[in-house]
Amino acid sequence: MGFNNLAEIIDFAIEKEKEAAEFYLSISKQEQFSGKQEMLLEFSAQERNHQKLLESLKAGKAGAALEGYKFKWIKDIKRSDYAVEIQYRPGMPYNELLMLAMKREEKALKLYNEMLAKAETAEQKKVFKMLCQEEAKHKLSLETIYDDYMAEMGD
Repeated sequence: MGFNNLAEIIDFAIEKEKEAAEFYLSISKQEQFSGKQEMLLEFSAQERNHQKLLESLKAGKAGAALEGYKFKWIKDIKRSDYAVEIQYRPGMPYNELLMLAMKREEKALKLYNEMLAKAETAEQKKVFKMLCQEEAKHKLSLETIYDDYMAEMGD
């Protein structure tokens, strides 16, 4: 992955967010249980919000999008670090669907941390820091849901 400038990095990130949103949207249509469908549609909407923020950054309007955003440390329980990569298949068990999403959030967090390190302006750093925080929140939420679900199942 070689980039010549920050604009190329932002374009790459926008494409990744679009891809993630489309992935969750498309697999939501393959699930027959409404709870899984709703969860996947929520994931898709979150990724679309990230896409919009990146598009604002690219257009030079990120300041308004970030106004009032509260930065805070998000704990990493590292559950996804020990999960294996799995491919989506319709009707996959709930715990595997959560694992799939955890690994995707882990990768997105890593990507945004790399982009944060390459950001050139304070505004760009703020956007990537916010995206890191958002991905970390998603990852923690998924890992917590996964742990709770597995505990209920006796694991």
